[in-house]
Amino acid sequence: MAEFRLAVDDSIELAEMLTFLDDWLAGAGPGVTQSFSQFVGSDGYSVEELRSDLDRFISLLGGSPVSERTVQAEPF
Repeated sequence: MAEFRLAVDDSIELAEMLTFLDDWLAGAGPGVTQSFSQFVGSDGYSVEELRSDLDRFISLLGGSPVSERTVQAEPF
């Protein structure tokens, strides 16, 4: 695997953006869930799974600690 470097300030900004999206999805209503399901095109990937992925990436970027939701979803 090739090594990839990301500047610290870019990493922080990306983690903040992902946190913003995760927070928005946490309070999103059924309309957003329905729209997401239509966009994905199947029941194979849910908003909760997306939020777990966001949590994992936030943690990898040095953001907030990994949530319990992420720990249960998949191993690192």
